Amino acid sequence: MEAKIKFKLEKINLKKLLICILIPLIAGGLPPLIVGSDIKIYGTVIQPPLAPPSWLFPLMWTVLYILMGISLYLVRSSNADDYSVKSATNVFAVQLFLNFIWSPVFFKMKLFLAAFFILIAMLVTVIVMTVRFYKISKPAGLLQIPYIIWLIIAGYLNMGIYLLN
Repeated sequence: MEAKIKFKLEKINLKKLLICILIPLIAGGLPPLIVGSDIKIYGTVIQPPLAPPSWLFPLMWTVLYILMGISLYLVRSSNADDYSVKSATNVFAVQLFLNFIWSPVFFKMKLFLAAFFILIAMLVTVIVMTVRFYKISKPAGLLQIPYIIWLIIAGYLNMGIYLLN
C-alpha cells in the first residue's frame, strides 16, 4: 500500500498544482481589495436567521478556492481527451469570473438582487462544472460538492439580505 501511495505522489507536477491552486486564490483574493471597507456592510445589514459570523467567510472561501485549484489540476493532468478538458476548463473560468464579480456587485454597489442572480448563475455553472469534472476525474468532481453547498447557503443569505433590507 505504501509503495502505491509513494508512486502516485511522484507523479504530481508540483509546479502545475501550485499554479492551478493560485489561479482561484488570486481570483478570489482580488474582489476584497476592490470592495475595500464596503465589505463591512455584512455586519450592518439585517441578516436572515442562521447567518454565519463574518469571520467564517474568508476561511471557507480559502478552503473552497484550494479545492477548486486541486480539482482543476486533476482535470488538467488527466488523460481525458482535449475537448473534454478544454470544455471543463472553460466552464471553470466562467464560474470563477461570476465568483469574481459577485463581491463588487453585492458589497460595493449594494445591488443585492442583481448579486443574487449572479449567484444563481454561478451555482448553475458550478453544477455544470462539477459534472464535467466528475466525468474526467471523479475526485475532481467530488471536491466541488462543498462549493455547491456553500453557494446554496450564500444564495439563502443573499436573498435574505435582499428581502430584509
